[in-house]
Amino acid sequence: MSPVTITGMGLMTPVGRGVDDVFGALLHGRSGISRPPAGHPVADSVELAGFLPEFDAGAIAGGPDGKVMDRTVILAQLTAEEALADAGLVVGENIEPERIGIIIGGVGGMATLEKQVLARAERGRAAVSPYLLTGILPNMPAARAAIRFGIRGYTSSVGTACASGAQAIADGVRLIRSGELDVVICGASEAPLFPTFAETFANARALARGWDDPTEASRPFDLLRNGFVLSEGAALLVLESAEHADKRGARGYADVAGYGVNADAHHPTAPRPDGTGAAACMRLAFASGHITPDRVGYVNAHGTSTKLGDVAESTAIGLAFKGSSPAVSSTKALTGHMLGTSGVVEAVASALAVSTGLLPPTYNLDDPDPACPLDHVRKEPREARPEYALSNSFGFGGQNVSLLFGPPSTEIKSEGKAW
Repeated sequence: MSPVTITGMGLMTPVGRGVDDVFGALLHGRSGISRPPAGHPVADSVELAGFLPEFDAGAIAGGPDGKVMDRTVILAQLTAEEALADAGLVVGENIEPERIGIIIGGVGGMATLEKQVLARAERGRAAVSPYLLTGILPNMPAARAAIRFGIRGYTSSVGTACASGAQAIADGVRLIRSGELDVVICGASEAPLFPTFAETFANARALARGWDDPTEASRPFDLLRNGFVLSEGAALLVLESAEHADKRGARGYADVAGYGVNADAHHPTAPRPDGTGAAACMRLAFASGHITPDRVGYVNAHGTSTKLGDVAESTAIGLAFKGSSPAVSSTKALTGHMLGTSGVVEAVASALAVSTGLLPPTYNLDDPDPACPLDHVRKEPREARPEYALSNSFGFGGQNVSLLFGPPSTEIKSEGKAW
């Protein structure tokens, strides 16, 4: 069974675009959280959020289908293009169309649905677009990217809430390990910054509120935390069998050494407070990678900055790592919560922690909650050489995913980067 390595990354986040900008921001504290720009659809719905920097959608939005594509589809195509270019892959040239797949998680085109419901209410049934269905289906980000790039292998979407991007990676690893595919593009695309979606979280009092400085609002594991920050973004990884990467002379950022996927079976929104489900998920990742917990030196926590979630995850880490104390941080302090995309960006941070020896800190962690007794990386990056790193992603419904990263089987792609 050939190892699975990451040979390409495509990232569009509130803290920047591309692996260099994003990892640099996570290390050095460049926040992507702000108040809504004037005229933005959520300006009257939320106090603050994580917005993408301006970008040019180019031929995608300008093409014949551009006007009927949801933002999630456009973001997915741009990040897929970036990830393939980063990996040096061209479908039909150095990868057969049938040997590459694509899996993109996310909630789908709900902003398009909201617009169409409002249009019908205002102007009647004739206002409903005949393209509504292809605008809202959650498989469209993957399907549209497959059409654009000529991908004919396994193509799918994942809908496990905030765990969906991480689960797409786990599914990709499984497909490559089984020999079904040589390459899988996997991750998530989320565009939740529209009124109805944002207001459901605001009305549930799940969002951070009352902060004079928006960049201080997301505070994972801090005593003053009072909710998460809703953000948009897309992130895709190119996973490749090390054998295939070696044959074409490609370099890898890190290997995906293992994964765990399970369910709390507890509650539609709340995590299991005793941490047993998440702890079991982490242990599945250790078993999948054939390692013991003491070999994991860094954990990128799900750490959303909610009262219940941070404590439950801290408890779970204590259970899974009993006898060892990995360094822990949450990069959501800077990015906010991009739903399914967050797990992919955090996978990037974990993979690069292994290959660079730089652990991104949890910013805004001024007074750690005693109920979260972890070895927190805070204030500034920590130089270390973790043999393995773990990334946790947990979604509504008790969906748990843990991804294990180790050194790349191929030449290290991140060497020589100036972060």
